[in-house]
Amino acid sequence: MLLRKAIVLAAFGAAAFSTAASAAVIASAVTPLNVRSGPGPQYSVIGAIPNKGRITMIGCIQNSLWCEVGFNGRQGWAYSKYLTATLSGRSLIVAEGLNDIPAVTYQAPVATTGSAVPQPVVTGTLIERPVAAAPLVITPPATVREYVYDHPVQPVYLNGEVVAGSGLPAEVALAPVPGYQYDYAYVNGVPVLVEPQTREVAYVYQ
Repeated sequence: MLLRKAIVLAAFGAAAFSTAASAAVIASAVTPLNVRSGPGPQYSVIGAIPNKGRITMIGCIQNSLWCEVGFNGRQGWAYSKYLTATLSGRSLIVAEGLNDIPAVTYQAPVATTGSAVPQPVVTGTLIERPVAAAPLVITPPATVREYVYDHPVQPVYLNGEVVAGSGLPAEVALAPVPGYQYDYAYVNGVPVLVEPQTREVAYVYQ
């Protein structure tokens, strides 16, 4: 009798595990997308999801567009407006189906003094790239990368995630690259190349 009960419980546990595993939501990035150490543009970049790269959704913060994800054996945070998944039987931008994603919370890391680690101040909002829009595709030469990294400018932090095709508001100053058609700025902790007339982000260094 005890043996039979143990077998039944083991079978039940295996079924529960299988159900939980099958319930995991797999999402794909619609553009190369940063993975950050926390839920916001002010947190450091710890990885990048390639275009059409697949990740596992862990959960999203309520009333937020930031979600915790698993990618390449690591966990981090990604911006849900640039992720797609099958939710409620439909292919949706994750930001449009947050009710179908488990809710999670975020505990900010604590400094050695016992208070939360201070983060840069977010001062504006990115002009988001429409998901269906085709961004500029450029391959900047290595000399441009060297110049941009050798001449850092004052960084700005804007709500959203900086991707190719997003736009910078007018208050963000652009710096020229000598002899090159694109300007640059440091946005949300990463250098980007920008088309100076439209202010569209043409390239994100990752």
